[in-house]
Amino acid sequence: MSAAAARRKLDAMSQPLTVFRTPTGICAQTGDTLLELDDADFDALFAQENPASWLAAQLERGRPAQAPTRQLAPIGRQEVWAAGVTYLRSRDARMEEAKETGGDTFYDRVYVADRPELFFKATPHRVVGDGEEVRIRRDSHWNVPEPEVALAINAHGAIFGYTIGNDMSSRDIEGENPLYLPQAKVYRGCCGLGPGLVVREPLPTATTIRIEITRGDAQVFLGETALDRMKRTFPDLADWLFRENTFPHGCYLLTGTGIVPPNDFTLAPGDRIRIDIAGLGALHNTVSAS
Repeated sequence: MSAAAARRKLDAMSQPLTVFRTPTGICAQTGDTLLELDDADFDALFAQENPASWLAAQLERGRPAQAPTRQLAPIGRQEVWAAGVTYLRSRDARMEEAKETGGDTFYDRVYVADRPELFFKATPHRVVGDGEEVRIRRDSHWNVPEPEVALAINAHGAIFGYTIGNDMSSRDIEGENPLYLPQAKVYRGCCGLGPGLVVREPLPTATTIRIEITRGDAQVFLGETALDRMKRTFPDLADWLFRENTFPHGCYLLTGTGIVPPNDFTLAPGDRIRIDIAGLGALHNTVSAS
């Protein structure tokens, strides 16, 4: 099936198409139609040169399915990478937290530089899905979630879908020394993805990102931004990530945050995090108490 034919098929089924990973396999939903895809998995999807065409063929063989009671993170063997300082608000926050140690100028420079900040975020076993628990480091006292659009990039370097990312961050560790970034960012339970992978046309620049954090019955933080506040574009970030690098299973790329809680806020065990991104749904995570 040609790419054009696949696109027409998906259009007829009311795009966008959301692909979910469940304990029993892969499901795809468009509108009110939910199909179980027996011969599909995320590694095969990310390996395709034209994922939309491949999915269209899978849909033809799909079986009607019931709504899953549990959704796992939409990931196979993909690495998760992240971009930093892509919003002005993020630049200002990073500069503030690193000011005392003299590292603040690094963030100012990378914001205006041609080359973006890109860093490794997580292997699949460090990623949790919708409704699952993210963690805060025991050796950190200042921890925040970072709500971000996550790009699904196939093995050929093309963006073909999107999901919601929760890039957990230990601000005190990164602020102490920029060289501690891997420790501030990479640990078990450090990343949330989900609820599903949405295969669709590029997100509009007016797309809103919203986060709400509740503690007990009280709302303790609420923030909102939009993609048009980003300094960099999604294709530019993906291009830099694939320079002199290969991803045989494809990858996810978190695209940075424009929402930063105030300096006197830190997550606590039991906090509930909800991230809403227009067109992608809502990702819910609870902060682990262990």
